[in-house]
Amino acid sequence: MKFQGKHIVIVGPAYPLRGGLASYNERLARELMHNNRVTLLTFSMQYPKFLFPGESQLSADTKPEDLTIDVALNSIYPLNWICMGLKYKRLKPDVVIFRYWMPFFGPCFGTLARIIKGNKHTRIIAITDNIIPHEPRFFDKIFSRYFLSVLDGALAMSKKVLDDLHHFPLRKPVSKMVCHAHPLYDNFGSAVNRIEACSKLQLDATKRYVLFFGFIRQYKGLDLMLEAMALLPKSLDDLVLIVAGEFYEDSAPYLSIISEKKLQSRVALRTHFIPNSEVKLYFSVADLVAQPYRNATQSGVSQIAYHFELPMIITNVGGLSELVPHGEAGLVCEAHAEGLSSALIEIYKPGLLTHIRSQLVTLKKQFSWVSLGNALGSISDE
Repeated sequence: MKFQGKHIVIVGPAYPLRGGLASYNERLARELMHNNRVTLLTFSMQYPKFLFPGESQLSADTKPEDLTIDVALNSIYPLNWICMGLKYKRLKPDVVIFRYWMPFFGPCFGTLARIIKGNKHTRIIAITDNIIPHEPRFFDKIFSRYFLSVLDGALAMSKKVLDDLHHFPLRKPVSKMVCHAHPLYDNFGSAVNRIEACSKLQLDATKRYVLFFGFIRQYKGLDLMLEAMALLPKSLDDLVLIVAGEFYEDSAPYLSIISEKKLQSRVALRTHFIPNSEVKLYFSVADLVAQPYRNATQSGVSQIAYHFELPMIITNVGGLSELVPHGEAGLVCEAHAEGLSSALIEIYKPGLLTHIRSQLVTLKKQFSWVSLGNALGSISDE
């Protein structure tokens, strides 16, 4: 059911913060603004520095003038949670949508939601990326329980997360739960000429490229992908792996593999944060995207690949294969170097990349923001 004439507050990352979560929330706000008044409540303090391994949490882009953004929430200061809760309790929005992606935010979001809900008017729902994080900690279930127990509805972005929600130990289960895939990231523009993109990125246009995109953590399996590159036959000697994204952990083990396997000419490192304006360049250069994850629930990278109609190689973990049907949107393989290497060899067989690209044109139509808005509307109803 479509939201109509509502005041909606979206709580989560947005400008001046950067990254995929902020891009998603801003794109969702623009979708809901067609028929509603939308406010983005974002963080003045998202992570303390010791919890954030990247270079910066802030965007270098200009402020989006079309969005109403309240930069006021401090994730680690309980007095701020109370003040923000009282403010939005008085404002009486019809719906508050929390973007919940890690248990660290459970205390902040749970307190904020409880105070707002005290106005007996506002419905509290959540978009849940993960309930059980990729790298779990002892406090995860306690923090998630505190937040989830106040929800009127929840939207899971994969069947795996929906299953986690159904089995999560709550005294009173969330009354309405649905699953909806991550919509397309269509806010990065259109693909550009490959030769032009190679020139701008200082890449050799005579090479073929496979793209690993996004921040680098152990669970994302970049080491497996590097090992796979070392196993490729001579027929794929011109294939280069582009690593585009920040290291969120020590880079030494990855650089060691590159050195030991003599992969210096087979790997192009662009290990800095990739601004929105450059995303289309990387996806215009590559033949395909690799997601060699050890575990995952879903991935926004898949939705960028869908937008640019770029075939994918993914591992058979979590909810990834829900998004990428084998042989249609890409290839699904096991999460080890041999499986990834075999998939790379397979996908470069004559005609397969072209076939998959033709399938992606049709497949991507199912990932719409209109559909997501309707799904959120359905779980916010009394």
